[in-house]
Amino acid sequence: MRKYKIELDEFDLGQVLDGLEVRATAWEKTAVYHRTGESPPDVIVEECRDVEEAEKIAAHYRSVIAKICEQRGVQL
Repeated sequence: MRKYKIELDEFDLGQVLDGLEVRATAWEKTAVYHRTGESPPDVIVEECRDVEEAEKIAAHYRSVIAKICEQRGVQL
């Protein structure tokens, strides 16, 4: 898989992380919806097949966030 090196200032990196956090949370709440049948009031449920798919997508977002934070940490 091809890898990229991208340079961002701290503000822009924070914006990227905030956006990823919002997406991860939306998918986590979508998983809750599929698990319980109740729609969380503060999010639009994402379109997917089932709880497993929603959890997989949420986990992927969390993984990306963790990778970015790890790489940022070694540069501080």
